[in-house]
Amino acid sequence: MLTYSVKKYCSEGSKLNQILIASLMVLPVFSYGTAIGWMSPMGPRLMSEDSPADRPVDPEIISWMASVAYLVGTPAVFLFGYIVDNFGRKNALMLTSLSMATCWSLKLYSTETWALIAARAFVGLGVSGSYVVTPLYIKEISEDSIRGTLGSLVVLSQNVGNLVVYLMGEYLSYHVVLWILLAVPLLHLLLFTSMPETPSYMLKCGKNEQARDALAWLRCRERTDGVVESELQLLMLELEQNKSGKFAGALKTLITDRGTFRAFRITVIINVARELCGCVAVLHYASLIFSKASEDGWVLTANQQAAVLAAVQLVGSFTASSLVERTGRKPLLGVTCFVSGIAMAALGAWFYWANGAVSWLPVVALCLCIYCDAAGLQPVPFVIMTEMFSFQLRGTVTPIVISFACALVSVELRVFQPLADSAGLHLVFWLFAGVCLVSTVYIAFMVPETRMRSIDEIYAEIAGNGSKLKEAKEDKDRDCEASVTRL
Repeated sequence: MLTYSVKKYCSEGSKLNQILIASLMVLPVFSYGTAIGWMSPMGPRLMSEDSPADRPVDPEIISWMASVAYLVGTPAVFLFGYIVDNFGRKNALMLTSLSMATCWSLKLYSTETWALIAARAFVGLGVSGSYVVTPLYIKEISEDSIRGTLGSLVVLSQNVGNLVVYLMGEYLSYHVVLWILLAVPLLHLLLFTSMPETPSYMLKCGKNEQARDALAWLRCRERTDGVVESELQLLMLELEQNKSGKFAGALKTLITDRGTFRAFRITVIINVARELCGCVAVLHYASLIFSKASEDGWVLTANQQAAVLAAVQLVGSFTASSLVERTGRKPLLGVTCFVSGIAMAALGAWFYWANGAVSWLPVVALCLCIYCDAAGLQPVPFVIMTEMFSFQLRGTVTPIVISFACALVSVELRVFQPLADSAGLHLVFWLFAGVCLVSTVYIAFMVPETRMRSIDEIYAEIAGNGSKLKEAKEDKDRDCEASVTRL
């Protein structure tokens, strides 16, 4: 079996298997990224006289195609929350790829209105599965030292998907693009069947020996190794401390337990800030800004403009991967939020005072917003969210937060254009800037650092109790010593 035969090729204690499984598990997120980016090159092509459909697709249909993914995604996250807790992280991730394969298959099958909209509805399942399951999976298979780096692969893979589909849309035909995109989820379904379930979920199901085997493979160690035994004991201790796995019980814990509720409140607020920072709207309306700049010599096709932004996203994602473990979660989130706010304010100022001068300003500000979004605003809240809750609560917290985020995106994209038409783009961007700057202050004073810290240590900091923080560290050390003594 692939899951355990690979072990002999890596040195003891290597992180190779964790990187391998993380690279495979983000393929559905890559596929989701291509689905979102697909609208940019293919939307205009479907509406053109050379449409692959029997007749040009009405702009109203294109609008529904863009929004239906988030409308479906809002309730779908609760479906995936149920699946990850009752059928496992692995099965939920396989269902995500199946949803994306269905999306591309429907588009290949027909260009009728029902098929195009239904295909985009399956993208809603893709986004729900990607952002509910993948962060949980990465959290539960990775070591503390690389968890942040592997967690940043989620947004990185989405951005790579955007860039790839923009470039393919520029040079390949409609149907060739769809065949290539269909191959990605099918490849994931083929390869991921041999990957293990997370040790945490196996322990929850009472499969202790299978959990030991999976953990040993992930850590590239023998199943009797002391490190494996020590980590397994800590996972079992966490399981004992958080026995309630049902949604109702977990929801009650979120509301009634003071420390957990504070952590949940912080998680919701930083995710709201992530969605209302304006980067999603900027990506959807980037062509408007580029067209203004093009009047003074910035000549790019629509797909080339999109590719520039996707390339900037990609650079930002690589930055997140390299810095999230070095700088910590809180500094990276705070700095990118602040810089994004300054860039949004500059965009608003340009639209307010634009008179043909300083044509490079909106382009630079736009790229800076997208860079900050990919480098910190998008990936870090997901990393913090998985590190602030026990695995018994992650399956409840994640769908609630992601559902709320999908609803916000849907509303934001719906009101952006009417608000811009009635009040002006400058006011919209200043509102985004205000959200970013206020969020920066909140991050500085309220959000704890979660890197390399236990949940008890995080909650002690949230409570502002220094003695409890010291006690939490001592308890963690005692637990580790006790585990080693039992060996």
